[in-house]
Amino acid sequence: MTQLHVSVGRIVCVCLVTIVLSGDLAFGLRTADASEPALQERREALMKNVEDMMAHGGMGDAKAIVHHCEAAANDAAAILTQLPDSDPRRSQVLAPLTDVIQQCKRVSAAGVHADPGQLLNPASKASAAARASIKALGLAKMN
Repeated sequence: MTQLHVSVGRIVCVCLVTIVLSGDLAFGLRTADASEPALQERREALMKNVEDMMAHGGMGDAKAIVHHCEAAANDAAAILTQLPDSDPRRSQVLAPLTDVIQQCKRVSAAGVHADPGQLLNPASKASAAARASIKALGLAKMN
């Protein structure tokens, strides 16, 4: 009787642990799914700022280049904070998003009174890094 009671107790314990773990996994999946629209929104904002930054660079508008590059750096930082450490994509996008932030710091350091040609080199590097990070994230542009 004692042996049966111990076996039943172990089965109940294993079942409870399984239920708790499956609940945690399901919650984690829901959390990851819930963050995808937020990531998609930040992705769109990042790409819009990068495209606007490069367009204004072609027009020679240094103030707009600096403004859009700062906004792109903020978007890149937000994407990094929204990706949990457990997300496998985080390791792939960490370097490109960090590069976006660093290159945009170079643009900001040069300032709005710098020659727009001087701003285009770090701005184009930030643009390339942003595109690489979006590709690594696997967030396709939805039309």
